[in-house]
Amino acid sequence: MGGKCPHRKVKKRRLNCKQVRRGKFLVKADDAVYDELVKLADQGKDSEGKALPVDEDLPGMGQFYCLHCDRYFADETVKEDHYRSKRHKKRVKQLSGPAPHTQIDADLAGGMGMPDNGLKLMSS
Repeated sequence: MGGKCPHRKVKKRRLNCKQVRRGKFLVKADDAVYDELVKLADQGKDSEGKALPVDEDLPGMGQFYCLHCDRYFADETVKEDHYRSKRHKKRVKQLSGPAPHTQIDADLAGGMGMPDNGLKLMSS
């Protein structure tokens, strides 16, 4: 009798909830990034075309930036690796689709906006 429990053979590295969710709070919301992309498209510019200001506090002096993912990188090779990653491709596909929901949409869905009672049939 005795011995170790069979399910204890494999130990998975478990992350606590805060570590897993931290990445979600570090990036801009989808609607803010979408608005920047639309603004660049209206001006006829590409996201790669503009020169970025030098900032010593950011990785790579703030020169290597991915607009879709709202991330700065240390150098060009890391940025190119990011462009080939699954996470970046999913983000580009997500932002190239329909416009994401905004706070106004959420208020209207929650019943906090102006009511839509339809057209008036008779004016009395």
